[in-house]
Amino acid sequence: MNTTINTGLLAFGMSGQVFHAPFIHAHPAFKLCAITERSKKLANQYYPEAKSCDSVDEVINDPNLELIIVNTPNNTHFEYAVRALKAGKHVLIEKPCTSSLAETKELFQIAKENDKEVFVYQNRRWDSDFQSVKDVLTSGILGKIVEVNIRFERYKTAIGPKIFKESPVPGSGLLYDLGPHLIDQVISLFGKPANCYKSTGCNRENSQVVDYAFLQLSYPENLKVNIHTSLLVAQPLPAFVVHGSSGTFIKDRTDVQEAQLLAHMSPLDSEYGLEPEGQDGKLTLVGEDGIKSVESVPAKRGAYMQIFEAVFQTLRNEKPFPISQEQILWQMELLEQ
Repeated sequence: MNTTINTGLLAFGMSGQVFHAPFIHAHPAFKLCAITERSKKLANQYYPEAKSCDSVDEVINDPNLELIIVNTPNNTHFEYAVRALKAGKHVLIEKPCTSSLAETKELFQIAKENDKEVFVYQNRRWDSDFQSVKDVLTSGILGKIVEVNIRFERYKTAIGPKIFKESPVPGSGLLYDLGPHLIDQVISLFGKPANCYKSTGCNRENSQVVDYAFLQLSYPENLKVNIHTSLLVAQPLPAFVVHGSSGTFIKDRTDVQEAQLLAHMSPLDSEYGLEPEGQDGKLTLVGEDGIKSVESVPAKRGAYMQIFEAVFQTLRNEKPFPISQEQILWQMELLEQ
């Protein structure tokens, strides 16, 4: 078997330019061979060895490709992923996996029938801020965890130009845009919740899609995990607040990877993924004597490359992919209910 994973990218908008192409180019096991560019031909200035294709079918049917990255609009994920699987390709799909639980189940079944892998791109498991939260929780220093609040909020009053995000079609709206990130983070920490309460809203003028969502996920021993996302928050609150019997941990949303990638920084740069000074998390502990102590918790380096390394390890060394199909099905169930 060829050790190089020849890869095709189905779109070269922000997702392709920022979250996929730089890593495929930088990881020694991958080769970016083909990119769909229907109109603007931009890829050649960054990836001259990759073929610019006029259609997704041209990429999907390329016999030299082993992996197809499906980073097209949400409501096309199922269709293009199925085509790729039936063409004998593995697929890496942007979140959300598909627009419905039924589609996701069918997609996984088709992958099994064709002996191919479906990977879902949940990159924010490797955000520096989330890694801080995960480390604190794993350490047990907070004692019994009673409440976790996770927020991903922005202030965008205008209706965006991307029709697939702002039109009432399957997989549109904020819940299917940012929701998969937040739900996946929670599932990676705590597993499937026992119950879920959900509230959504459409608050921007002329909006046709959900632009506010709140989910409360209930777990054993009275643990509550609250997820907040909104497009009308002018002053965001801390992204992560964790309360336990021994203290509290607070962390702002401080991951720098997206900004660095937008500025064309290579994932191999020595400064890549490092938070600036002064962005540490705040850990407050209460001793048996009732006295509080406060300390700063520096973050690990953000590392989206880990998801591509995981794809490589699954395809070449048969190691389990960290985002399991079961976890994705739980996520789709929560999004859809």
